[in-house]
Amino acid sequence: MAQKKAVTTKEHKEAVSTEASVKSLPVADPAALGLIGLAVAALILGAVDLQLVSGVPSKSLMIPWILFFGATAQLIAGALEFKRNNVFGATVFSVYAMTMYSIALTVTITTSTVLNPGTLSHYAIGLVGILIFSLIATAASLMTNKVLFAILIAVDLAVALLIPHYLFEMSAQPAGVFLILTSVLSFYAAAAILINTMAGRVVLPVGKPIWVPKKPTQNF
Repeated sequence: MAQKKAVTTKEHKEAVSTEASVKSLPVADPAALGLIGLAVAALILGAVDLQLVSGVPSKSLMIPWILFFGATAQLIAGALEFKRNNVFGATVFSVYAMTMYSIALTVTITTSTVLNPGTLSHYAIGLVGILIFSLIATAASLMTNKVLFAILIAVDLAVALLIPHYLFEMSAQPAGVFLILTSVLSFYAAAAILINTMAGRVVLPVGKPIWVPKKPTQNF
């Protein structure tokens, strides 16, 4: 009986030890993956809005790139940021991933010869919601670095210019310009994370936080 108890205790300790080692495994910074996903998707969307490619076949061929890079890559990055307890990265990547899934599904419906797309005003209202979130994220990015702040400013302007395009049929080209800018800045930010991490020092600077809140003083 005592021997059995000892074995049980040993197995329990081994299980606890294994669990602790799994929990202590470091998670690599997933931001580079999410930024690459955003960069590729923004490049594809910007090219369409700038009419660098045109026609229904071109729009339908956007879907795989939006799904895999814009949506899935950012969703993976967001999930890993939750594990790293990074509320900013987790929330921003996850919300933008859901946005990309919505865009991909919208493109699928609007280019379908079977489904009836109806009016795109609902899509524009959805973009209003995304713009509100992006503005909140932009305010929070003041406490991260200058490159992330610039990326979110470009996203804000792109989304803001897409809303009148879908509501009032205004040109989408101005939005396309800021989507290309989003792509360029995101590629740079991803390169900075990868190169700086591998080099163990700052090779590509991203800038210091614009706003560092002062901690409240405690009165004793």
